[in-house]
Amino acid sequence: MKVTFLGTGTSQGVPVIACGCEVCSSSDKKDKRLRSSIMITAPAGNIVIDTTPDFRYQMLREKVGHLEAVLITHSHKDHIAGMDDIRAFNYFQKTAINIYATEFSQGVIKREFPYAFTEFKYPGIPEINLKTIADEPFDVNGLRITPIHVMHHKMPVIGFRIHDFTYITDANYIAPEEKEKIKGSKILVLNALRKETHISHFTLEEAIALGKELEIPAVYFTHISHQLGLHEEVSKELPPGTALAYDGLRLEI
Repeated sequence: MKVTFLGTGTSQGVPVIACGCEVCSSSDKKDKRLRSSIMITAPAGNIVIDTTPDFRYQMLREKVGHLEAVLITHSHKDHIAGMDDIRAFNYFQKTAINIYATEFSQGVIKREFPYAFTEFKYPGIPEINLKTIADEPFDVNGLRITPIHVMHHKMPVIGFRIHDFTYITDANYIAPEEKEKIKGSKILVLNALRKETHISHFTLEEAIALGKELEIPAVYFTHISHQLGLHEEVSKELPPGTALAYDGLRLEI
C-alpha cells in the first residue's frame, strides 16, 4: 500500500492569500501546502480521503487516472468543496463513485451539492453513491478500514486506520477508547496546526505528546498553518520518529 500526501495545509492553505510572512514568502516547495488530503493506492485501486478545494489540481498533479472511492473525515468546506470534480472520473469510468461519510456529513454534502441528488439530474453532474460510516470497521475494495471517532472542538470527525496506518486530521481530543484503536499502528498521521494553543486543533507539542503516548514508531504531522513556521526550521526541532509531512510525500506501507 502506498500513501501520497495530496495536501498538508490548513483551511487557508499555504501561502495564505495576501500574507507576506516568511513562510508564505518562502521559496521552499515544502512550504507550499494545498488543503489536507491523502490518497491510498493499493492493488484494488485508489482511495482518496477528503475532496478539498484543491481536489482537481491534486488529481492532475499526481496524474490520477482512476478513482475507486472517497472517504470523508468531516464536512467542513476545506474537506468537501472539491467534490464536484468527481464527475470527471464518472465520465471516464462510466460509473458512480462511492463516497463514505457519516450521516451528519452526508446531510451537509446534500445541502452543498443538491443538484447531484435531485430526481431529474442535469447532464454532467457528479454521480455519487453515499455510503454510511458508523462505528464498525468496513471494507473498501479489499481494504479493511476502522473508523476512529475524534473531536474537532465540538464537531465529531472521523479518522481512519487501514492496517498499520492511521490518519487523523482536524482533531483536538481523542477519547481513551478511540486511542485503543490507534495503538499498534506503525505510522500515524496527525494534525499539528501551530505551536500556539488552538480551540479545535492539536498544537505541535500536543501532537508530539500523543504520538509518544501511543508509542507509534513513525508520526507525520499535517494540516499545518503558516503560523507553525518554516518547514526546514521546524523539522530540526522535532524528536526522532516524527516529521512534518509535505505535499507530494509518499510512504510505502
